[in-house]
Amino acid sequence: MTTCVVTGGAGFVGSHLCDQLLAKGYRVICIDNLDTGSLQNIEHITSDDFSFQIHDITEEVEVEGDVDFVYHLASPASPIDYARLPLHTLKVGAQGTWHMLGVAKFKRARFLLASTSEVYGDPQVHPQEESYWGHVNPIGPRGVYDEAKRYAEALTMAYHRQQGVDTSIVRIFNTYGSRMRAHDGRAIPTFLRQALLSQPLTVFGDGSQTRSFCFVDDLVRGLIGLAESGEHMPVNIGNPDEYTLLQLANSVIEASGSDSSIVFEPLPTDDPQVRQPNIDRAKEILGWEPTVALNDGLKETIELSGRSRLIGTIE
Repeated sequence: MTTCVVTGGAGFVGSHLCDQLLAKGYRVICIDNLDTGSLQNIEHITSDDFSFQIHDITEEVEVEGDVDFVYHLASPASPIDYARLPLHTLKVGAQGTWHMLGVAKFKRARFLLASTSEVYGDPQVHPQEESYWGHVNPIGPRGVYDEAKRYAEALTMAYHRQQGVDTSIVRIFNTYGSRMRAHDGRAIPTFLRQALLSQPLTVFGDGSQTRSFCFVDDLVRGLIGLAESGEHMPVNIGNPDEYTLLQLANSVIEASGSDSSIVFEPLPTDDPQVRQPNIDRAKEILGWEPTVALNDGLKETIELSGRSRLIGTIE
């Protein structure tokens, strides 16, 4: 039986990945230290082919039996989390990636690094393609996350080139869906929480900065497609439909049926002005592109999550 290790498997994206891997008939070993993940995200899984191991991957981890794929998703990923856990975020990117690459090497498994569009920083190229090297502030408040992921990419390629490990790198753009944490500070969960509580939606700056939002089911399909391909170089996975934050706020108000207003706050330091993936390589190599439109995804997120989860009364 095909066996997959998923670090960060009790997180938002990781738990959806576990679900889809199990649906494919694979065995899944989920590893998470629950810093930002939650047992609630995986409590519905009853399969005998699923096991959970609580562990901090900045420490060496032992995995029993054969392993075919290592999906390395573990990392604090929201500004609130990596501001709270700056050193740990760097350690996960460095030591955690090192340890999981070691597992992949020892088990002769295919390794997938979940990198991020944040490696592009505040991009000077738009839309962002994989050949662009980025414009990152290494000492700014976002630097601990940006540089952790950039280092993890370099480490992954070094293991591939020198050690012969079968590796892949996915650069994930903004993702949303059920099991998001209501208070993680990112735009969609924040807007949904505020809208469902009939509070004003907080838009930073004038709301003209752009993002591209990919529904989690589309993302996970891309992750599995890349892991099961033979590609080694980075691949963007995200939805190229670009929205301003002000457009997003209005879409959330419409999808939730809220009567919330919109208020404006000062722009955070190093907040990217544009974010949009070029997905030509994903289309060519994987035959992948997103299928869920933003309005449909927002409605499904509200329906699947439930009010209590979205407003943060259940964490």
